[in-house]
Amino acid sequence: MFEPHSNQGMSPRERRIYAAYELAYTLVDFGAAASFIVGSVLFFWESTMVAGTWLFLVGSVLFAAKPSIRLARELRKLGSGATEDVARRAVE
Repeated sequence: MFEPHSNQGMSPRERRIYAAYELAYTLVDFGAAASFIVGSVLFFWESTMVAGTWLFLVGSVLFAAKPSIRLARELRKLGSGATEDVARRAVE
């Protein structure tokens, strides 16, 4: 789950925060995928097509949330003074 270089030097609190962001990212990813799969199945029948369309929209919003989670984590790191860590990730 963690890249070996990314959590070296982190305090236990920082590791928990990092893990929480990673968990949120993964949950959003699964939610988006599930929304698209169920939406696709619902699209087979005309009576459930509207629900399928809504699930496609939900999945799209969840996919859009993924970079927002990453940005929030990076901004938090910048706020705590970890500019070198953020800069190093930008190069990788």
